[in-house]
Amino acid sequence: MTYPETQLRHLLPLLLICDNLRDPGNLGTILRSATGAGCSKVLLTKGCVDAWEPKVLRAAMGAHFQVPIVNNLDWETLPNYLPTDTRVYVADNCGLYAQAQRSDKASDHGWVCERRLSKLHKYEEEDDDLEPGASRAWLPELEVQSYDLDWTEAPAAVVIGGETHGVSLESLQLAESTGGKRLLIPVVPGVDSLNSAMAASILLFEGKRQLRVRAEHSSRDRSYH
Repeated sequence: MTYPETQLRHLLPLLLICDNLRDPGNLGTILRSATGAGCSKVLLTKGCVDAWEPKVLRAAMGAHFQVPIVNNLDWETLPNYLPTDTRVYVADNCGLYAQAQRSDKASDHGWVCERRLSKLHKYEEEDDDLEPGASRAWLPELEVQSYDLDWTEAPAAVVIGGETHGVSLESLQLAESTGGKRLLIPVVPGVDSLNSAMAASILLFEGKRQLRVRAEHSSRDRSYH
């Protein structure tokens, strides 16, 4: 497919990875937000609803013809679609529980919010009989940072998980291997989490804001010289 020249001129070093998103309305809304933010590409892992399913098309409002979408990727080949030096960040949609755990060691599996990582949940059950202090080397060590702190100094890819199970273990492993982090969107006590489409929109437009501020600072620095 070819894409509008005006859209291509406004693309940012910002990608979106959809991890096991199964709701067509959510995916369509996310694609629409990704287009509005200027994402250069949207990658969908296996397990996501088909990007060309009619309900997705309706919710996306033409986004399919504005931004490149790569469907049905497995985690082994997904890195081939990322620009060089991309850092992968995982949307931490766990609210204040994860925020309260930020000071703990990342290797402590206690910060895994509400056991929503389905594959981690399986491993946790197998590890219940581990002695205190025993190693859980399978759990990636990812720092948690607030979404509004700078995370766009290098090309960035944001992982958004599905409503039911959240992000996968593979997404955390990819983030760890690229030097990425978990991005926390704080919510008030009593709120379970944000809708996936809402979380994606907040993170993508925050990334867009950070990149705009960086470009403005760079432009001013050049004018001084």
